[in-house]
Amino acid sequence: MASTEDKATNKENASSWKDSFYNPRTGEVLGRTASSWALILLFYLVFYCFLAGMFALTMWVLLLTLDDNVPRYRDRVPHPGLMIRPNSLDITFNKSDPLKYSQYVQHLESFLQRYNDTEQEKNEDCTQGEYFLQDDTEEMTKKACRFKRGSLSVCSGLSDFNFGYSEGKPCVLVKMNRIIGLKPRGDPYINCTVKKDNPIQMQYFPSEGRIDKMYFPYYGKRAHENYVQPLVAVKLLLTKEDYNKELSVECRVEGSDIRNDDERDKFLGRITFRIKVVE
Repeated sequence: MASTEDKATNKENASSWKDSFYNPRTGEVLGRTASSWALILLFYLVFYCFLAGMFALTMWVLLLTLDDNVPRYRDRVPHPGLMIRPNSLDITFNKSDPLKYSQYVQHLESFLQRYNDTEQEKNEDCTQGEYFLQDDTEEMTKKACRFKRGSLSVCSGLSDFNFGYSEGKPCVLVKMNRIIGLKPRGDPYINCTVKKDNPIQMQYFPSEGRIDKMYFPYYGKRAHENYVQPLVAVKLLLTKEDYNKELSVECRVEGSDIRNDDERDKFLGRITFRIKVVE
């Protein structure tokens, strides 16, 4: 008798479990009728369509406030940093072994391709000592001033294909990072020093390491497509006494309002690199 009651109970439990998914008597699925499910799905469809519409409207309004050529917020880095080419802060080579310095020579040659006369003839012959200010146009296409690699003299790679590395008097190119709208006051120039007791002679190209104002302001990558940064070539006139020693060289932007003494940022307006020439 007990066995019969257990079987009945198990049958009722199985029937109740199946009814929780689909109840054939009421037509409910998971406890809801078809009309109830339809109303819930309709509610969520309308709700998520409303959220998508609000998101699209917000993005559309945001995009209306943006300029394709100029970033909206650009006050985080008001002063430019310095960079060097070849792109290494630790330059070590044997002047007697071309394989040891070929990577630096190739890097410099590749970098200076945009400064070739054939490329720079497309740009404008600007007035020295004056900012090259340009009015806004519908297309926002800006002209760029010429900077020919020939102005780097013996560090141009045109007369000395090894940029001085084969004679142990290497050339290093210094350039400022691009900052939209920057117009440095004064007469900016690059000055480099070597941290040692006896000073090392250096040559600067263009003369005195000056960065002409005509290369400012910069209008942005999209608007200023042909723009190239002005360069200063520093030729280190090392002697035999300087060989086989690691020398620390610091270059700074001087003569203007560009900051070069921020202890929190070692590359703001300055850069330090090491160089070692082995005989």
